Amino acid sequence: MKALIEYLNSINEISSQSESALLSICSELEVKKNTDLHPIGHVCRNLYFVKNGLLRIYYLKDHIDVTESFEFENSLVARADSLFHAKPSRKAIQAIEDSNLIAINGVSLFKLYDSHPDIERLFRKVFEIAYVESVNRIESIQFHSAKERYENLLEKSPKIIRRISLKFIASYLGITQVSLSRIRADIK
Repeated sequence: MKALIEYLNSINEISSQSESALLSICSELEVKKNTDLHPIGHVCRNLYFVKNGLLRIYYLKDHIDVTESFEFENSLVARADSLFHAKPSRKAIQAIEDSNLIAINGVSLFKLYDSHPDIERLFRKVFEIAYVESVNRIESIQFHSAKERYENLLEKSPKIIRRISLKFIASYLGITQVSLSRIRADIK
């Protein structure tokens, strides 16, 4: 749990009392490769911290698997719309590598907000960061070519090519694998 606390304190430090309260609502779990941690149509009840491994968020559009994001080590992931409103999500969280996670129970976390304002402040910042990343992702799709998106992805996450199948990368970029192959050939 040390990795989680270090990660959270890098965003906004919390008191030792708040740290203890937060850890009391956490549990560790292992998820095998290709397993849906959170399937489509289910209510997301936890935030997940990736200790090691790799997750992706995906959805189905016209029966086609579309990757929305990749979540590497030292990141938090949840289906926020489902977590906040307790409604089934149209998206899934899948392990694309064997992964070790820390689950933070959402209902319990939200209860801690009243007694631990520093936890509320911390997670407000966590969700602000996630919101800005979502806006940046949308704007990338709107304003950048597929080649620019690929180059930005390589710059931001060079390990992505070694750890993620080209099928998922193409899906994330909103292009076909054939188009991705052409882009990769142009860059080399």
